[in-house]
Amino acid sequence: MLSSLPKHIGQSAGMALIAVGCFVYSGVQSAPADASFSVVQRWKLGGAGGWDYLTLDAAGDRLFVSRGTRVDVVDTQSGKIVGTIANTNGVHGIALAEDLRRGYTSNGRADSVTMFDLGTLKTIKEAQIPGHNPDAILYEPSGKHVWTFNGRSKDVTVLDAESLAVVRTLAVPDKPEFAVDDGEGRIFVNIESEAGQLVVLDSKQLTIRATWMLPGCASPSGLAIDKAHHRLFSVCDKKVMAVTDAVSGRQIAKLTIGEGPDAAAYDAKRGLVFSSNGEGTLSIFHQETPDRYQIAQSVTTQRGARTMALDSSSGKVYLVSADLDAPPAPTPEQPHPRPMPTPETFTVLAVGPR
Repeated sequence: MLSSLPKHIGQSAGMALIAVGCFVYSGVQSAPADASFSVVQRWKLGGAGGWDYLTLDAAGDRLFVSRGTRVDVVDTQSGKIVGTIANTNGVHGIALAEDLRRGYTSNGRADSVTMFDLGTLKTIKEAQIPGHNPDAILYEPSGKHVWTFNGRSKDVTVLDAESLAVVRTLAVPDKPEFAVDDGEGRIFVNIESEAGQLVVLDSKQLTIRATWMLPGCASPSGLAIDKAHHRLFSVCDKKVMAVTDAVSGRQIAKLTIGEGPDAAAYDAKRGLVFSSNGEGTLSIFHQETPDRYQIAQSVTTQRGARTMALDSSSGKVYLVSADLDAPPAPTPEQPHPRPMPTPETFTVLAVGPR
């Protein structure tokens, strides 16, 4: 999922906001009929380094932001950096084990995992893994395992969450991207190939249970899950979100989102599905039923804001980006260079209901 910058840079969508009616089913609280989302806070943090995954703690008080060589921890009330986890070379993702009071980072350039204390933020241990370029990272509480999804070696590493000893390595069909846990013994991971795939892992037996195709979903990256209704939401190239039945692997729907997505989120409390898009929009859908989705809004955010974290309590979505300069001239090594961030413009955005 790495990339401080969008894979696809497009124009801001500027779509009209579409109001959605109140709808309640199966215990899901729908968004109010007059609710609309907008950018409610901007915190310019500056600092060097790119960015990738964002993770919120369970209380929604601290936002963990990967910054290339470190993780900055942001207080979501003040917007200030309250701590840093240093020496995480090429950090992509952050997983939190609230029951163990531990956190973990996937360090892509170092081929390692860093374990830190969730209270003090001090590093406890760094362990090398056999996989290369660990990207997404997930903590699975029932087995107390940390899972890393390794882009360059196209495999998955399973580690003991307390010792960081490697327990298992599983080969997958291509580059693994974001992963989610259903709490019932299965982990799902997008496979970022032109012919999109989704691999189902058994979190108890530590095996691969199935590989499903994602028709019309090229290079899936971000992934979210509706655990109650067994639905998966994969964001893909060409402005597509694929909705998949998490039991059968059957495709339920394909939704049109913004250009250049890299993260998805599902708000069970409000029945909303989100896609953060590098063009500078946040696509929001209302889940009318588990099989029916209606566009609710396209919020203008900021060009490059393509990763996010959802606070399911407040309904806020946090995104990050920076002002982007023109890309450098193409070279044989970099035939399609990306725009460069302007120094000291790195910003956290909070999008919430008005």
